[in-house]
Amino acid sequence: MKTEKTGTVNSRIKRGDQVVFIAGKEFNRYDSAGKRQPYRGKIVAVDARNHKVKVEGAMIVKRHRKPVPQMNREGGIFEQEAWVSVSNVALIDPETGNPTKVKYEVRDGKKVRVAKSGKVVPEIGWAKKEAKKQIDDEAPAEAAK
Repeated sequence: MKTEKTGTVNSRIKRGDQVVFIAGKEFNRYDSAGKRQPYRGKIVAVDARNHKVKVEGAMIVKRHRKPVPQMNREGGIFEQEAWVSVSNVALIDPETGNPTKVKYEVRDGKKVRVAKSGKVVPEIGWAKKEAKKQIDDEAPAEAAK
C-alpha cells in the first residue's frame, strides 16, 4: 500500500500572482471581435500538493447545495471557481506582460523569484506584511545591544 507523503510542498506560483491561461477551456476565450484572448486573472488559492490553483473569475462551476436548517445554511445554486492544473497557467512577467517561467535566485542574501527577463517577481501584499513583521521583531533586539 502506498504511503502518503507529509511535509511542506512549495510551488513557484503563489496566491495573489497574476497569471494567464496557456491551455484548457479558458485559453480559448474569444472577445467580441472574434480574436482569441486567453483569460488573465489573480490566483485565489494554491494546492501545491495536488498541483492545482484557483484563478479569480475563471473556470466557474455551479454547485447545487441543499439547505441545512440545523446549521443555518441556505440552499441554492452557487457559482464558484474550480481547481485548475498548474500546467494550464503561466505567471505574467512584470516587465513585458507576457507568460514566463520562474526561477529562484539569491539576491542581497534573500531568496527571490526571478522571471526570464531577469526582473524580480514582486512579493504579494500579505507576504510583504509577514516579512516586515519579522524585520520589526528583529529591530528591537538589535537596538537593545
